[in-house]
Amino acid sequence: MTTRIGVGTAAFLAMLFLTLSGSATEGFRRPNFIVVLMDDMGWRDVGFAGNKFVETPNIDRLAKTGLVFTQSYSSAPNCAPTRACLMSGQYTPRHGIYTVVDPRQPVGSPWHKMLAAHSESELSTDVVTIAESLRDGGYATAFFGMWNLGRGRTGPVTPGGQGFEHVVFPENIGFAKDAYFDDEGNYLSDRLTDEVLKFVEKNREQPFFAYLPDHAPHAPFEPKPDLLKKYEQKAKRNNDGRNNPAYAATIEAVDQNVGRIVAALAKWNLTENTVVIFTSDNGGTQQFTAPLNGAKGQLYEGGIRVPLVVSWSGLKNPGGKCDAPVTSVDLYPTLLELAGLQPPKNQILDGVSWVPALQGAESLSRSRLFWHFPCYVGKAVPSSAVREGNFKLIETFEDGGRRELFDLSQDPNEEHDLSRAMPDKTASLYNTLQAWQQETGAAIPHEANPKYDPKAERQCGPGGPGGGHGGGMGGGPARRVRS
Repeated sequence: MTTRIGVGTAAFLAMLFLTLSGSATEGFRRPNFIVVLMDDMGWRDVGFAGNKFVETPNIDRLAKTGLVFTQSYSSAPNCAPTRACLMSGQYTPRHGIYTVVDPRQPVGSPWHKMLAAHSESELSTDVVTIAESLRDGGYATAFFGMWNLGRGRTGPVTPGGQGFEHVVFPENIGFAKDAYFDDEGNYLSDRLTDEVLKFVEKNREQPFFAYLPDHAPHAPFEPKPDLLKKYEQKAKRNNDGRNNPAYAATIEAVDQNVGRIVAALAKWNLTENTVVIFTSDNGGTQQFTAPLNGAKGQLYEGGIRVPLVVSWSGLKNPGGKCDAPVTSVDLYPTLLELAGLQPPKNQILDGVSWVPALQGAESLSRSRLFWHFPCYVGKAVPSSAVREGNFKLIETFEDGGRRELFDLSQDPNEEHDLSRAMPDKTASLYNTLQAWQQETGAAIPHEANPKYDPKAERQCGPGGPGGGHGGGMGGGPARRVRS
């Protein structure tokens, strides 16, 4: 689809800028953007999403003054493809990054029943990223954290080659790969935030886009000792078996830094004109997604449902909620529309802008969401999915194909497979999914793996079953659903 700024949106933005600046010619400025992308944060891992153990007062304050999307999804169930979707505004078949490419999980591994689809490991330079669009539109652009869309510190497939004028990797500021602490005892989330604040202060007189894909709360955890002690004591008083003190401490450390960012924006009088977006790259690991079915690596709700809040003074209903399903590919057209910029020529954007929801609309101009993950990650198997209204169909490619149908309005935890009870609905959604796969050129696994060994042991990535940046695992097995 093509994203364009409608008359209603243009009028809304013009009125907003007049209100903020007091003049149509003096003080006019497009909004700044700060996007905070967590790594493996599940749908309920923050207070505003219902977590009662983890304390996230700063993120919760964003939710109280912002707009919470209650049915927010990542565009893929693990990190690299979601980040590619966010940067490109496209579903996975268009850019070809389906999963994290991991040498420990090559196509044809003996624990794979099928030959999985090939996945690109780099985002093509033919893609015009959201950073390039904003940079070319007059924005200062900066990247801080985990890229996962091309190796190296410099070059065409790194952040600096994909539209970010200022780039800070953890190793640039003294951190080893996947480490939370450096040799001097500095904490990664703190140091990345230090760099964000330097960038914002330097560029506060012009519109800016700061993208902060933090490493947290990816396993293995290495929490701050004081926070760990706090949650260990809290767990002794109230532990339902899922509460993990190290995980909670890692999340609260992020929350502290969100608070620092918000305070700095207020100090520099940037609050009213800055859009802050907080979300995650995929669902959490099995321990942290209950009662949702599945986890990272899977297309069940636990693998793709994520928290999302948008904080901005231009919201019509601050502190409100939007139940419209949204996903990572929507970020690109949303930022473009808020910035008053047109989409790149000759590049399809699969997402839709959230601006109508920011203006108070209860729905968006889209009837379906799609996912395509034709790869093996941990115990997850190649699959594809479509959501239309409240119904969601998951197609699994192994053993000749299996289809599961869920009514998320009645069964958000996907416990009851309706495919046999509703054959017509199942067939209709399957035809819709197949047509989308064909239209986007989705790679479909169809060959049996000649090296398959049912006794072969699956290889784990960093962080055990939760998965790793190097192509780790996809969470534990999904619950068996009842038909």
